[in-house]
Amino acid sequence: MSLIVDFVERDVAVGPLTLVSGVVLDEVTQRVVLYGAAPEKNGANVVLAPHALTGSARVIDWWTGLFGADALFDPARWCIAGVNALGGCYGSTGPTTPAPDGTRWGPRFPVLTVSDIVEAQRRALHAVGIDRVAVVIGGSLGGFQALQWAHAHPADVDHAIVVGAFDHLRAQGIAQNGAARDAISLDPAFRDGWYEETPRAGLRLARAIATLTYKSEALFEARFHNRPDRHGGDPARVLADRFDVEGYLLHQGDRFADRIDANSYRTLTRAMDLFDLRGRERPAGATRLTFVGIAGDQLYAPEFVWECAGRWAEAGWDASYRHLPSQHGHDAFLAEAGNLAQLLRDTLTRDTVGQWPRSA
Repeated sequence: MSLIVDFVERDVAVGPLTLVSGVVLDEVTQRVVLYGAAPEKNGANVVLAPHALTGSARVIDWWTGLFGADALFDPARWCIAGVNALGGCYGSTGPTTPAPDGTRWGPRFPVLTVSDIVEAQRRALHAVGIDRVAVVIGGSLGGFQALQWAHAHPADVDHAIVVGAFDHLRAQGIAQNGAARDAISLDPAFRDGWYEETPRAGLRLARAIATLTYKSEALFEARFHNRPDRHGGDPARVLADRFDVEGYLLHQGDRFADRIDANSYRTLTRAMDLFDLRGRERPAGATRLTFVGIAGDQLYAPEFVWECAGRWAEAGWDASYRHLPSQHGHDAFLAEAGNLAQLLRDTLTRDTVGQWPRSA
């Protein structure tokens, strides 16, 4: 499969935005990327892929297997749209961009909700000539956004696919996010609420905390067991050296700190904590919903995704559930995107929630 796909990337001004908190962002910019075919007037060939916590508008960079030449969403047929989330660090208005006083927002950036993020996306798409979409699909935080699109703008989207997520964040996820933010705030680079430099140590630790729930226990055991660190670990000095799994977490933390802004991480994890769409009744002309649960997902356990699909179906939504077997856990929506594509390939048919999979 070729990974080289032409795209158009632009910064789109969407004007002032009043947040759910009541704070007004006077000038909001959204980084938008479009791949492939020109959008049809009714949006019938448009797929929007809101990214997860650390993604960007460049969808094909991080979701190959689902998007790209000969993939489920092939740019030869589809207009693929990506938007860097409000509060992110890849081009959209957020902690790394200038505040009204001319200095960057940093930790002063206001609290966001998923509703705010989706409203900014919707305005950006309208500005580039896309008034509705056929499909919105996302995993994790991207799944929250897909569900928010379905609830807030049902006339603008035909089908929302929510992968590895459901209609709220449970206590374990909120606790994990809080611990990660505390790790960042305790970094030596943090001074009186302002970062003098990128807080790498705290951000590395935050990533380690998160990774413990992104991967399944079975995958950790199969990959690492209790082996000494492959990068310089001496089996004869295992008490003094790191274990392999510790080296893995350090390596992932270094890579993470090179590409993510700590304040964007804090902003977007708080938006996840605040997300809660339970008990929402079906609006007129409701979007079709497909929920995908992932085996071994410790953050969004598949049985809760299944219960969520049933909850929305009982409320009158056209909601269905699909199950993705995997040893990867939560990260499977990225690590096994090809398998996810196979699972979703026939989603134009009408599924039902059905019974909880006994093989799960």
